Amino acid sequence: MLLRRWIIPVMLLAFIAGVCFTGGGYLVQDLAQGTKSAENAAILARAEVPGKPDTIAAIVRQAGPAVVKIETLAPVQNPRLDPFFNDPFFREFFGRMMPQGREYRPGLGSGFFIRSDGYILTNEHVINGASEIQVTVSGFAKPFKARVVGADYDLDLAVLKIDAPRSLPYLQLGDAEKMAVGDWVIAIGNPYGLDHTVTVGVLSAKGRPVDIEDRHYKNLLQTDASINPGNSGGPLLNLAGQVIGINTAVNAQAQGIGFAIPSNTVKAVLDELINQGKVTRPWLGVQVQAVDKRWADYLGLSGVEGALVVGVLSGSPAERAGIRRGDVILELAGRKVTDPDRLIAIIKEQRIGSRVKLVFWREGKLVRVEVAVNEKPARL
Repeated sequence: MLLRRWIIPVMLLAFIAGVCFTGGGYLVQDLAQGTKSAENAAILARAEVPGKPDTIAAIVRQAGPAVVKIETLAPVQNPRLDPFFNDPFFREFFGRMMPQGREYRPGLGSGFFIRSDGYILTNEHVINGASEIQVTVSGFAKPFKARVVGADYDLDLAVLKIDAPRSLPYLQLGDAEKMAVGDWVIAIGNPYGLDHTVTVGVLSAKGRPVDIEDRHYKNLLQTDASINPGNSGGPLLNLAGQVIGINTAVNAQAQGIGFAIPSNTVKAVLDELINQGKVTRPWLGVQVQAVDKRWADYLGLSGVEGALVVGVLSGSPAERAGIRRGDVILELAGRKVTDPDRLIAIIKEQRIGSRVKLVFWREGKLVRVEVAVNEKPARL
């Protein structure tokens, strides 16, 4: 009985001591991080904002009117092979756009205004091959016919234009580089025709390379905000209501894995798309890979630097300059080529129409030639 009397007080003391020690641990941790108060404040701000019940709703109220639904019609050769034509749910959304007597494939996507005079940003794959584009805008009873101002297949970006009778709401492009993994993001779009659907998640990763059919995306944002067919081209917003990504793709074999083109990619080419209708790229016409030790030994190189030519496109500047498979490019325009990425970076900096000096290794010796820098052909 005496032993039992002592057990309870000792257990209580141990529990209280444990609580005090744990609380003290957090307190010491906070004091130790006092020198990072600005960083902690930023982290806390990001963590606390979604807890406010009106924050996301306010962003959606402000940004929502600038988001549009894009419907397209594209001619098809074998319409009966497309199962959607026999799907009553699909016809419910697209039946009004399907003219009688001609066979078309309807398409659906999203977009958003980037200027008050009717310029819309979306994905190129949303409008690819379309013979008719209609845009539904909040506050207008009927959709507008849109025309393509500019498009780029490789970047999967397109700019459309509609003529509206009044000034239109538009969204600002933010800085995706300033976003941190774990930051909250908001997607607005038209999945399966359900216009202005809002989903919320976090930025899951940055710089994701993704291949979809013959498109090679190199630097996508990954998010767990729900993205579905029809969301393509819609905005991915930060908590300031700025566009930090253009929703582009979803991994159909997984849940919570969607991708968006960073806003910084858009900023770099937007003026070209609007003013020239396309993105121009310097081009030599070589396909290259890294030089590993095996190749270096085989070719008689002293190291693994350079870009090994594995293909030369017919009619390209490289072919006209005499470059062949098996050559190793070591210098371009007076700058050292350490690897394929470095070669690509140097090419991008060249002026289209210029001629530059190129140094490569062939059969145990250095060869110097002059090569023209041309504009890269479309869809190449």
